[in-house]
Amino acid sequence: MQPLNQQQCRYDDEGKNPLSLDKIKELKAHVSSWSINDEGTKIEREFLFKNYYHTMNFVNAIAWIANKEAHHPDLEVNYGRCLVTFTTHDSGNRLTINDFICAAKVDDLLNVGNFGPKLEESQS
Repeated sequence: MQPLNQQQCRYDDEGKNPLSLDKIKELKAHVSSWSINDEGTKIEREFLFKNYYHTMNFVNAIAWIANKEAHHPDLEVNYGRCLVTFTTHDSGNRLTINDFICAAKVDDLLNVGNFGPKLEESQS
């Protein structure tokens, strides 16, 4: 399988079909810093930043990915914090391959972005 961060979101049946719990567990291994809710319908990750400016730079980078992939997360943005949540609304608010592809692309931002020297992952 091609790495998730190198794939493009899909809009065929595979991209729209909700994933089985086994497939969710398999894909979760590729985005291990993300959490899946108890129902297996959302994948999310909290990012902490030095200040609001760095937070907004990160949010704008996510917006670019979301526009390019035509798959948009829910974002909760505060001073120095961004909670990113993916689910596929067209699939009844369930997880699809597209959620994991985008999560992997957001993770890649940490390797190429300069969002401030105090970028931290939440400990929760």
